[in-house]
Amino acid sequence: MKQQRHSAIRELLVKTAVTNQDELRKKLAGRGFHVTQATLSRDIRELNLSKGPTGYSLPNAVAVDDEEDMFPGIKELLSSFGLQVKQAMNLLVLVTTTSSAQPVAAAIDYEAWSEVIGTIAGDDTVLVICADDKQAATLKTRMEGFIG
Repeated sequence: MKQQRHSAIRELLVKTAVTNQDELRKKLAGRGFHVTQATLSRDIRELNLSKGPTGYSLPNAVAVDDEEDMFPGIKELLSSFGLQVKQAMNLLVLVTTTSSAQPVAAAIDYEAWSEVIGTIAGDDTVLVICADDKQAATLKTRMEGFIG
């Protein structure tokens, strides 16, 4: 449950600004995670979140004016949320933590890698469509390197 809650917190911070603990608690409750203030404080400390003028942010997030650059890069997302990559011919199935597939798919799309034709995201799985088997194998190796 804790790992899923941490994933939900990361996803919330990637998608939207969260200015205080009470707002974060309410957003988590909307996702089915009902936590006390003490638990939330511990989560914030364990996730090493920082609080600035615009609210909480993930570690190593760079504060910039360009909204597109505010989101974590694919390396950070895959190292945080990626679990496994499987290849089936020209298709890759990227398994992520719960509720992480959509931000990971968006980051893959944003990278505009030449091997990627498109992505489809579920809750914890991203389907990555490549042009051929060779490009899929190349991309699989790259993603596995990011996952660690």
